[in-house]
Amino acid sequence: MRARLDHSKTAKWLVPIVLVVGAGLSLPVWWPMANTWLASSGWMRSGSEIVVAEPDTHDHDHDHGHENPFEKRSGRPPLPSIELSTQAIANLGLTNEYLRPVSLGTYRRTIKIPAVIVSKPGRSQIIVSSPLSGVIKHVHAVTGEAVSPGHLLFEVRLTYEDLVETQTQFLQSITELAVENREIARLEQATQSGAVSGKSLLDRRYAKDKLEAHIRSQREALRLHGLSERQIEDIATGGKLLGDLQIVAPDVDTHSEKEELRLSGQPFTPVSFVATQSSPSLAQFPSMQPALNSGLNSAQHAHPEDQPSSGKPLVIGQLQASKGQAVTAGAQLCTLSDYSQLFIEGQAFEQDIDAIALLNQRGWSVTANFPGEGTAVQVANLQVAFVDHAVNANSRTLSVFVELPNQILNDTTNAEGQRFVSWKYRVGQRLELEVPVEEWTDQLILPADAVVKDGVEWFVFRGQGLMFYRVPVHVMHRDPTSVVIANDGSIKPGNKLALRSAHQLQMALKSKASGVADPHAGHSH
Repeated sequence: MRARLDHSKTAKWLVPIVLVVGAGLSLPVWWPMANTWLASSGWMRSGSEIVVAEPDTHDHDHDHGHENPFEKRSGRPPLPSIELSTQAIANLGLTNEYLRPVSLGTYRRTIKIPAVIVSKPGRSQIIVSSPLSGVIKHVHAVTGEAVSPGHLLFEVRLTYEDLVETQTQFLQSITELAVENREIARLEQATQSGAVSGKSLLDRRYAKDKLEAHIRSQREALRLHGLSERQIEDIATGGKLLGDLQIVAPDVDTHSEKEELRLSGQPFTPVSFVATQSSPSLAQFPSMQPALNSGLNSAQHAHPEDQPSSGKPLVIGQLQASKGQAVTAGAQLCTLSDYSQLFIEGQAFEQDIDAIALLNQRGWSVTANFPGEGTAVQVANLQVAFVDHAVNANSRTLSVFVELPNQILNDTTNAEGQRFVSWKYRVGQRLELEVPVEEWTDQLILPADAVVKDGVEWFVFRGQGLMFYRVPVHVMHRDPTSVVIANDGSIKPGNKLALRSAHQLQMALKSKASGVADPHAGHSH
């Protein structure tokens, strides 16, 4: 009897041991199927995945009535989401400006290069010099004054002997030609009557041809001295040598008789005086009264080229002439600066030169950032003029020149009629050039604060009412201000996104995932 009981107890313990051993030996057979069933039923979750319970549509006391718009995506788990209060949304700054539908756009990657404003060589500065030797009779300009092309700058009494001699010979030749013409006319009548042979008339005509050729060479000599055709004609018709030189401001863009050396007897407009008889400044300069009156009275008879043009203002600088000063031919009297068009010279690295050289071909423009109080002042839509052909041996950079149209900030005229202007941009001013080198088209362009990174993933937050769903996206490019999101369907045009505070939303989502239990725990559905 006791033996039977002992055998029964042994059998009772042996059965579980056999089942456990059998389950262990058959583990490779049944464990994969069990593991698949557990994963599909949601009993197992990966430890690295952040899952936040979603509110359901069942009639519970805590039902919020929101449905995850991404729940029914084929084969994908629902996207993590978080519900915020109205106050929390306001605290994050998600106003209508920063919580709105997005659209496709174009983004250009830019590089920033240091730059400085420089003058245009051969254009921004003009050197005014005396073409002939003489003594300065009057200076009609002051340093810093703005003048227009055609305005009188200096009066010089000529002491250039070669010019005086050339004028004398020219005038003498003109007189001899007139005598020769009269003699030819007399001989023609005598030859017709038979009183004089035709040989004498022929000799006179040969002499006239030689004299005309000599006069043409003398005209060219006067032109080389700086006289215009009209001035030479005045010497020929008036029979008076010209000994006073008037130097006027030239025109930067055109060359005409406005730039001629004006000699005495021609009307002009003094730059330092207003053209009115009632100007109070005229009493202070009685020596200018006759000249101004002459200019006013003869204005209606003057040649068009004598009138000052209304061109760009030229600022007088480096004024080196004084009244009574003897000057030689070629001596510098002053400089005139045209600041209406300047260059921005940027220093680009060699690896960026190919992209910069294609800017004009692509139709892209450059933006200039001027330092200001708080934020930089931007000037957009500037065009690259040219790229230098030599690399700086020390800095290994290449100069890029950008056109910069200037603006007049202040234009005033004092009591003496002197004009002074102030320009917005100045030579030597430092700035930064923003140059586009790469472009993305038909992509989603978001602010940098709209995207957050977690490990190898980038996320944005799509808003729907009070709910915010975290959506993974592909970041094609990112800089301190903007992010380019690939248009791959993860976010579609028209989706409402949070355009700021993505990092705070990510932290709130992680906090909820780690510290809040499943809201459906304990319920039976």
